[in-house]
Amino acid sequence: MKQHHRDYFDRQVERVLARLPRNVLRILKEVPLHVEDQPPKQLMQELEIEDPEEICGYFSGIPYGEANVLGLLSGTDVPLPSYVTIFRRGIVAEAQDEWGKIGRNNLRQQIRITILHELAHLHGMDEDEVMELGYG
Repeated sequence: MKQHHRDYFDRQVERVLARLPRNVLRILKEVPLHVEDQPPKQLMQELEIEDPEEICGYFSGIPYGEANVLGLLSGTDVPLPSYVTIFRRGIVAEAQDEWGKIGRNNLRQQIRITILHELAHLHGMDEDEVMELGYG
């Protein structure tokens, strides 16, 4: 991806973040948000995905409520850090209309959906539950 496209995308992420509710922003202070062009090959292999445009985001970590249980099982109460990564290529692909054009509002909407989708995983929701919420 060209640098000017990355810069444009990242500005749209900032605009989306500025419009998220305060409680979501509080979560993002605890769970960092990373923005990458596409997922690493290792992640694509783990998820059995061949095309990097098939994935918009990824939550890594232990969902709320499970951290204490896993900490007790491992003999420590320090959970691994969680984070959310969103992928520019997948989001851009999802934001395209039927003619391949990407409107600013469509791009922002897809960024918002992806962030909320991954944060739903932080709260322990599986893919089906996230889809029911309309974040899929």
